[in-house]
Amino acid sequence: MITKVEICGVNTSKLPVLKNEEMRILFENMHNGQNEARECLIQGNLRLVLSVIQRFNNRGEYVDDLFQVGCIGLIKAIDNFDLSQNVRFSTYAVPMIIGEIRRYLRDNNPVRVSRSLRDIAYKALQVRERLLAENSTEPTITQMAEKLDVPREEVVFALDAIQEPVSLFEPIYNDGGDPILVMDQISDDKNNDSQWLESITINEALKKLNEREKHIVSLRFFNGKTQMEVADEIGISQAQVSRLEKAALKQLKKYV
Repeated sequence: MITKVEICGVNTSKLPVLKNEEMRILFENMHNGQNEARECLIQGNLRLVLSVIQRFNNRGEYVDDLFQVGCIGLIKAIDNFDLSQNVRFSTYAVPMIIGEIRRYLRDNNPVRVSRSLRDIAYKALQVRERLLAENSTEPTITQMAEKLDVPREEVVFALDAIQEPVSLFEPIYNDGGDPILVMDQISDDKNNDSQWLESITINEALKKLNEREKHIVSLRFFNGKTQMEVADEIGISQAQVSRLEKAALKQLKKYV
């Protein structure tokens, strides 16, 4: 029970493991029309799906969903496996399972990318692999664009479009202490120390005002209301609002 892990109601600690000879017999029986043999092949190879989905643990997807999608890839591999080819079933099935999961992740990506952009990006990646194999050096965007006969800018845009979003809380370095996150490496001009201190200073200065002055400043400069609207809300004339506002600002300026 300690090692029991259930995925989609399947107790993974009790999954069967088929030997090569058993697999061959089951495939022959399946091709002869025995549906029970197909079910045995699926059950006997679920561990392949488990091993594959571990590669996608950091995607934030539910394990049950990935497992079900991986099972679809496994079933496709079983239905299309050719016994006459001198290749192990696992060698044939793993890429199909990975491909099915990648398609699922791509189609369910929160950032929607047009099919035409995806096509350019995937063709560019194929060209990159081919040029890398031929020249043993990383090809440039210009070289890939020339091979595809598309503008360089389109290749850059397409490759950027298929990049998966990265969480701001993704750790990028850990020396045994607190990890350094992506957000720690991003500058924010709107939230720096000087503005933080300035905000504290203004809050402290507001405490020096009386309740009416504080209320007027809040309505005017935090809620964006006009002097007429403030006058109507608190029941005094606009001239009084103007006078109180000037006095409050003068006091704030003196303190800051």
